[in-house]
Amino acid sequence: MFPGSHALTDPDHPAIIMAGSGAVTTYAELERRSATVASALHGLGLRRGDVIALVSDNAAPAFEIYWAAIRSGLYITAVNWHLAPDEAAYIINDSGAQVLFASAGIGELSAELVALTPAVRQRYAFGGEIPGHDSYSALLEQDLPPLTDQPRGAEMLYSSGTTGRPKGIKPRLLDIQVDEAGDPLVGMLAQVFGISPADRYLSPAPVYHTAPLKWCGGVLALGGTVVLMERFDAQDALAAIEKYRVTVTQMVPTMFIRMLHLPTEARQSYDVSSLRLAVHAAAPCPPDVKDAMIDWWGPILVEYYGATEQHGTTVITTPEWTQKRGSVGRAALGVLRICDDDGVELPPGEIGTVYFERDVTPFEYHNDPDKTADSRHPEHANWSTVGDVGYADEDGYLFLTDRKAFMIISGGVNIYPQEIENLLALHPAIADVAVIGLPHPEMGEQVKAVVQLRDGVAGSDELAGEIIDYVRQRIAHYKAPRSVDFTDQLPRTATGKLAKRILINSYLEVST
Repeated sequence: MFPGSHALTDPDHPAIIMAGSGAVTTYAELERRSATVASALHGLGLRRGDVIALVSDNAAPAFEIYWAAIRSGLYITAVNWHLAPDEAAYIINDSGAQVLFASAGIGELSAELVALTPAVRQRYAFGGEIPGHDSYSALLEQDLPPLTDQPRGAEMLYSSGTTGRPKGIKPRLLDIQVDEAGDPLVGMLAQVFGISPADRYLSPAPVYHTAPLKWCGGVLALGGTVVLMERFDAQDALAAIEKYRVTVTQMVPTMFIRMLHLPTEARQSYDVSSLRLAVHAAAPCPPDVKDAMIDWWGPILVEYYGATEQHGTTVITTPEWTQKRGSVGRAALGVLRICDDDGVELPPGEIGTVYFERDVTPFEYHNDPDKTADSRHPEHANWSTVGDVGYADEDGYLFLTDRKAFMIISGGVNIYPQEIENLLALHPAIADVAVIGLPHPEMGEQVKAVVQLRDGVAGSDELAGEIIDYVRQRIAHYKAPRSVDFTDQLPRTATGKLAKRILINSYLEVST
């Protein structure tokens, strides 16, 4: 399934509605524009397996470009526009993108990327002009015949690793045409979540994130309507649900918290009765927050656990969660396996590495064969892991006990401490540093830097602020520590390894 199928049967059905402006893109328009872009990319010499990049805020043309790639057998790499120019350029260069599409809404970043991404052969700007970019509107005006061969492409998205350098997660391209069934995510959206043309799906998160991009793509493949928020605001989200009679939405727990923090009168003034499903993922949801949302919206919350790697997925409904509090559900994509350090499968209740068995070739980490090899089971090539740890109970429900490599999840966004530690290691006042995530009532976790200063340097509020600014000036602001503590000595083992769990536990013990 893909938008062209629905353009034939219901061309005027809204494919995308911008929540703020109300601007509508119909299925006929989405089909025509994506087909034109696909033909233009083919004319530029791009073929199956090649890559295009997308640097976009939440805007409807992002999905015209997305579907142009998916119907051309291409990979599309969506780039986080909050990154610093050097960080964004690394992703574009590493992906091997030959063509870049950019939104004028973030044109300053895209203009800086021109000099930093010399391998990009062609650039287009939509929503306005960007220096060094051709007009996307002019591209759409070309009279180009649609492609007859339309192999299905895929997303190649980037997720930072413990080394701090982002890694491209490259799925195997399916050997199907775009209008054929076979995409596992689309199948899961239809079978597990019941997505159909009758649904209106509110997407409040940035489209460069995995879940918003892929879920919006899946909804469009199934003929539903994507109601795309330009940016998240708690009250605006409720207003959009009421105005557009939204039936399905997906949020991270931080969004739930911000809606719950609205005055009771404001929350109750919006009609959310059209909702049949509220999906949440990306970060652990505090049980009391989930309880409050269930009390407000009813037993329609569904949680899933997965990763950008798409190695597997678990799902748990509200009724199940009330019986299995703390679980992230049972396998809905892949077969769940819990293994010890030697790869031996463990019985229910025993903690080990979380693997999923798939009947397809697992993902690869682009340009990183060692990391790819580390993700595989030592004996079963089609069992893969992203390093999470947990256990399955006797009924097959997964309970996570730790997250990979001390990754911090703040507001549903992954932050990798070592990237920040590597940067601060060069600060002239710092002798040693650890970056950790500590519980935060709204964001889920908040970044803290614990710093051992060099001899002769005294800790102060002014120095703490300088350290935070030092990070903010060099990488994306959301990665910067929110607070800095000073210590005489960080806990390290005899071999010099930072005992980060001891450090984290010392903070947790103080807070309890």
